[in-house]
Amino acid sequence: MIKVRNVTKKIDNLEVLKGVDLSIEKGQVISVIGPSGSGKTTLLRCMNYLTVADTGEMEFDGVSYDMAKTSKKDIEAIRKKTGFVFQSYNLFLNKTALENVTEGLIVARKMSKDKAKEIAMSALRKVGMEDRTNHYPSQLSGGQQQRVAIARALALNPEIIYFDEPTSALDPELIGEVNNVIKELANEKMTMIIVTHEMNFARSVSDKIMFMDEGRVIEEGTPDEIFNHPKEKRVKEFLEAIIRS
Repeated sequence: MIKVRNVTKKIDNLEVLKGVDLSIEKGQVISVIGPSGSGKTTLLRCMNYLTVADTGEMEFDGVSYDMAKTSKKDIEAIRKKTGFVFQSYNLFLNKTALENVTEGLIVARKMSKDKAKEIAMSALRKVGMEDRTNHYPSQLSGGQQQRVAIARALALNPEIIYFDEPTSALDPELIGEVNNVIKELANEKMTMIIVTHEMNFARSVSDKIMFMDEGRVIEEGTPDEIFNHPKEKRVKEFLEAIIRS
């Protein structure tokens, strides 16, 4: 479904990505793990053109793009097929849960308000937030806000959803409610790439694990291969450190 090759990115003369390759099939869930600062978030942002890569090629649904020189029109076409869930929710504070979900449908997709509301309600129902439609973000817990953010992504009917550490801003007792929503999407064969620091969650939800360090993919494989039989010393050291902590 998506292949990216040789993605590089420098930020303030620091090589954040050093020739990353990634491929994902329709219905597959990939978790990207590794230490902080390894380039995981930057990779997602480059794939959705929130950050422009210095070099790289992407093939999406059989169409090839130069990631450093993609036209505005092509970027808009790609984003219509994708959803992005940020770690900090990125909700409009002056809009209700329902309005946060309908906004993109009405403004970007030029949808009627009635149709947008119908789709938004369905998405909010899917994430268990139908009873909070008229609540503002300040009236919602972090977990509830993140579920609204997931509903906003789902409402766009994307072919793939990118999750950038979706639970990192949450208190421990709220993490489970968001992870359960993502697991349900995985069961429904939603294509997803998830950047996460939660190893048990990555193990349980993923078809494939990618381990990144210092801007490179060090190792990739099934959850069993990465967590139980890692080949690379750096991966073993990382997982052992997590167990010790």
